[in-house]
Amino acid sequence: MNLKQKLEYHYKSFDRSKLEPDPLQFPHMFSDKKDIEVMALIASVFAYGNVKQINSSLNKFLKIAENEPHKFIINYKYSVKSKSLIHRFYSENDVCKLFVFLQSAYNEYGSLENLFLAGLEENHLNLKNTITNFSNYFLSKSEKEFGEISRGIRFMFPLPEKGSACKRMNLFLRWMVRKDELDFGLWNEIPTKKLIIPVDTHIARVCKELKLTKQKNVNWKMAEEITENLKKFDPKDPVKYDFALCHIGMRKMKF
Repeated sequence: MNLKQKLEYHYKSFDRSKLEPDPLQFPHMFSDKKDIEVMALIASVFAYGNVKQINSSLNKFLKIAENEPHKFIINYKYSVKSKSLIHRFYSENDVCKLFVFLQSAYNEYGSLENLFLAGLEENHLNLKNTITNFSNYFLSKSEKEFGEISRGIRFMFPLPEKGSACKRMNLFLRWMVRKDELDFGLWNEIPTKKLIIPVDTHIARVCKELKLTKQKNVNWKMAEEITENLKKFDPKDPVKYDFALCHIGMRKMKF
């Protein structure tokens, strides 16, 4: 099999039956668009580190939210004693602030999709600048409302121009924009060809082995290079291979 055939084979193999333990299982627990969207954002923000730890934190969130993520965010009341959770280097206060910023976004724009589209730069090859605009909305909220931007908040809302691969943001966008058994395709105004692959250590290692990148370090440049190379196999939907490539890396399988 050539590389295109292998990629297609793995794309088809990694279907809905392989969903667990991926954090994508959490937005799949809901049917309402508003719940899916906010749960997807929160799941992606927490998607770093050990998968057991990620899923444990997301289960804690659902317990706090009483399995109604959108309603919880809309009715959220911030206080330093708010019942919240800690995830790796997100402090309890970082997580409480995240809920405040999400509430503001829903109050101002009605949905995260509308907020993202408000910053969409349509003439650009990919979503780099739009991600910057989206992240800056939350970073400026932090500065205005709390007078500071903590390390945790900066990590939640990275900026591609500072070199970040923006793995979690690109993951959230994949879930929202693409449409198949795994991804929801709820945001249908954004073309899938503008998505960038969410690069973590697993994707980086597998893609280096497959000669899809010459970059040594995980950064935005690597994410763009891998995406451009995947366009040779599917120009309209290059990021469709992400789930399979990531899980092959995570499970230490042979490609």
